[in-house]
Amino acid sequence: MNLRVLLPTHVLVDEPVHKIVAEAENGSFGLLPRHVDFVAPLAAGLLSFLTEDGREEFVAVDEGMLVKRGAEVLVSTRRAVRSADLGELRRIVEREFRVLEERERLTRTALARLESDIVRRLMELGRPSHE
Repeated sequence: MNLRVLLPTHVLVDEPVHKIVAEAENGSFGLLPRHVDFVAPLAAGLLSFLTEDGREEFVAVDEGMLVKRGAEVLVSTRRAVRSADLGELRRIVEREFRVLEERERLTRTALARLESDIVRRLMELGRPSHE
């Protein structure tokens, strides 16, 4: 089987594999080369695969979609990180979440300012003018 993990900006994984284990919304599942074709929505979690040389690799995946068709397995997701070491993968994911949380906090602050500015301007429009 050939596994491809596609992100919006690049291809994270594109290599032959012997086995894939992924997490769907209703639980985890495994894929072997002769598995039936199917589509599964992925939950945020861990995707593991066995490389042709027998190494187990891991990809932390945000929500996404997995499509198996013939010998091709495509995973499309917004965010993913790859590592052969689970401890390292955990540190990378925690660091990424801190960055995302900070970006979300800044976005919420900017939206709150924008909303208060809109409300203030609407209130000014509703006041009678004294000309």
